[in-house]
Amino acid sequence: MIKSGPVTLPIRLLAIDIDGTLLNSQFQIPPANLEMLRRAHQAGVEVVLVTGRRHTFALPIAELLGFEVALISSNGAVTRSSTGELFHRDLLPLSTARLLLQHMRAFRGNTVLTFDREVKGALILERMDELGRSIQRWLEKNMEYIDFVVPIEKALVEDPVQAMFCGSIARMHEALAALAAAEFAGRMTVLRTEYPLRDLSIVDVLNQGCSKGHALERWAAHRGIAREQVMAIGDNYNDIEMLAFAGVPVIMGNASEELRGRGWMVTQTHDEAGVACALEQVLGSAKINV
Repeated sequence: MIKSGPVTLPIRLLAIDIDGTLLNSQFQIPPANLEMLRRAHQAGVEVVLVTGRRHTFALPIAELLGFEVALISSNGAVTRSSTGELFHRDLLPLSTARLLLQHMRAFRGNTVLTFDREVKGALILERMDELGRSIQRWLEKNMEYIDFVVPIEKALVEDPVQAMFCGSIARMHEALAALAAAEFAGRMTVLRTEYPLRDLSIVDVLNQGCSKGHALERWAAHRGIAREQVMAIGDNYNDIEMLAFAGVPVIMGNASEELRGRGWMVTQTHDEAGVACALEQVLGSAKINV
């Protein structure tokens, strides 16, 4: 059952996370979610996908919606339209990236560098043995963009979008502790995403002040939309800033108990078309004026 709080209408901007939110556990969009999103779009609500995925990996999901959307990718670092028009990039400075790789040498087997390219070398690894145990499906889907550079520092010829560390939850808690202890911690943003059922944790390191929330706030301002007219739906720790910005924050039923206990509206799980359930409650009987 959906637990709700006060809702301000009309909603003019709808921000939706992809994995664990829009997609079910089979990595598909439930038909009910598609139907409600198309209904919202036809009623004049602007839809933006806000994801930890990089733009190219998120684009096939955006294209399934059947209408043009903005894509806030890499946890807020890059904002582009689904047709490729660039709006904003917030890259990790080379100097910070070099310090980071040196500081995190013990996690070299868990490290991925991401660059804003659409060719091989968009993703840089030293090796994939440890990563393969954690994100095998992701590696297979992105293999055409992966290049191997040893040592990985040699790949730092331009500002990366981010550095990513992947592994078991216990291993990534060690990485989080190491990052918190870095002398340059104030020069970066550290975001985590956890999937306990898969014992998978992803730790993203971005430029200082970069997050889904900051990117959504920037986009809403660009579109002239007040935060009270923004609805956001997410499921994980990297969605917190986005949900905190939105006037109507909704957390998925498959989110952790910690996140579901923050007082935000709680919808059904991603396997129960929770996005559609939330939209039905908020938009279902309301006349949307834009």
